[in-house]
Amino acid sequence: MDGASALLYVFSACFAIGIWLVFNRHNSVRNRAVPFSYPAPDAADPEWTSISLSNPNLESHLSNPDLLPPVHTPNRRYITAYDPATALYLGTFLADDEFNIGEKIGAAGRAQLAWKQSSFADRRKVIRSLMKWLVDNAEACARVACRDTGKTMIDAALGEILTTCAKADWLVQHGAKCLQPEKRRSALMLSYKRSELHYEPLGVVAAIVSWNYPLHNAWSPIMAAIFAGNGVVVKCSEQVVWSTSWFIGAIRECLLVCGFDPELVQLVCCWPEEADALTTSPWIKHITFIGSEEVGKKVAVAATANLTPLTLELGGKDPAIILPGTDIGKWLSIWMRGIFQNSGQNCIGIERLLVHSSQYDELLTGLSERVKKLRQGSVLHSEDGFVAPVDCGAMISQDRFSELERVINEAVQEGAHLEIGGTQWKHPYIEGGCYFSPTIIGDVQQGMEIAQKELFAPVGIIMKYDDIDDAVEIANDLRYALGASVFGPNQEQCYQIAKRLECGMVAVNDFGSFYLNQDLPFGGVKGSGYGRFAGPEGLRSLTNPKAIVVDRWPWLMQTSIPSALDYPVRSLMGSWEFVSGLVQLFYGDSWATRIQGIGKLIRGGRR
Repeated sequence: MDGASALLYVFSACFAIGIWLVFNRHNSVRNRAVPFSYPAPDAADPEWTSISLSNPNLESHLSNPDLLPPVHTPNRRYITAYDPATALYLGTFLADDEFNIGEKIGAAGRAQLAWKQSSFADRRKVIRSLMKWLVDNAEACARVACRDTGKTMIDAALGEILTTCAKADWLVQHGAKCLQPEKRRSALMLSYKRSELHYEPLGVVAAIVSWNYPLHNAWSPIMAAIFAGNGVVVKCSEQVVWSTSWFIGAIRECLLVCGFDPELVQLVCCWPEEADALTTSPWIKHITFIGSEEVGKKVAVAATANLTPLTLELGGKDPAIILPGTDIGKWLSIWMRGIFQNSGQNCIGIERLLVHSSQYDELLTGLSERVKKLRQGSVLHSEDGFVAPVDCGAMISQDRFSELERVINEAVQEGAHLEIGGTQWKHPYIEGGCYFSPTIIGDVQQGMEIAQKELFAPVGIIMKYDDIDDAVEIANDLRYALGASVFGPNQEQCYQIAKRLECGMVAVNDFGSFYLNQDLPFGGVKGSGYGRFAGPEGLRSLTNPKAIVVDRWPWLMQTSIPSALDYPVRSLMGSWEFVSGLVQLFYGDSWATRIQGIGKLIRGGRR
């Protein structure tokens, strides 16, 4: 190689490297997370203090007008926010009315007109930015969730932070692939056509979400909705308006710093009687509902006004079948987490332990010994500057305590054995906290109300069985069918049992792992609802799947109407013979039949 050639070679290599660096830099900038700041509210600090409400409820401002804002709107309803673990007052919020809800739907719709034209790179940047902020501010986010719900930091880390990061990461890694236009096969008759499926944004969608995981339940449907190109209106529970306002405020700030209209995401917090303004709106194109079966049915009825499609994730009474020969000690920790995660306020929590009678005593003793050691309290309450270790936080309110005690007492009267707990628990130095004793009940029979009713509380019930087929029947003999789990020494046997269970999701030798894998759809059947969120199925449910068929070789072949079928029809006999010949040619089950079809085509075309 002479000097000139070598110089040209080096120059070409440098030029190629330069182009690659510029291209790589361009892609890096387009996909890089945009840092932003959104400080946590003061109440997230464990040292924060406030008024302690003597009888905390969502309308405490009615008995104590001093809780209302200095300037408040007459003839409008408000919502009082408080920490259920400490009864500390958080704030009073103006509840949305029909007019406000309509305005917010309209604002999201106007912002969506531009957002639907955004690229997947733009959407990934927003989700990446949110995930970076969440990871960087994980402790603050967990404390905000704890303050508004009374949960522990560990429960917040697992149920709020970890799951939300998994959702965001899945959207960044796989969301675009799920929504890219697809090529679909064409039938032989249409082999000259190209068939495609396009996933288009719906417009403005709604998410009506429960209070048990205020961060995750708000962020998860928002991220899916905006990644699919939609605007979104989230209606949070009245119980968590304080924390949800901050969590959604962070998303709006992220959109702003990324260069997009924050009006794309809206928060509605209203009393139940105003919710029809959202569920019956003709501008809402899809509703995701997470909550009770009772309320879910009302939402489904309201959605019929405009035939709005629904995803319903309702109640659960998840069983864990423990097969004979299972090492009880090995899985006790998993069962404890499954029962008492978030103080039992978990849609996929384990509510029923089905164990072979030969291992019943071992399971009852093992669980009871663990439960006796559980410590309750607030992770954000400092006594003399020291926050005591807490295993179980508060429940969201005291409203259901009397009903829980009734169901447990009736089960005992019918022959069940209350091993530990079963009543409201009074914290020794936190007045007004909403605590229910961690509870274990044995000898529960299928016909008891406690075996059929979703408790959504820190209550584990143990049921005996003598035959595996009976265990499967007990697990399936219920109106709810959300999730389940199967434990045993033989994984193949567990797998076969899992396939027999009537539910949306099953974990083998684990609890709830199907939710952390965001590539899987999440949802139930029967009284637990219908439709799915998460995974490709959930993301695509927020789009309009539009089929498009075009000519593969328009210069060569296009659809034309044969003379035998052209209007006005020349011959009824000829047209029929021609069409029946088409059917035989393309769908006959033998060559003889297909050849006969060709003959009919020829004869029909001549008539």
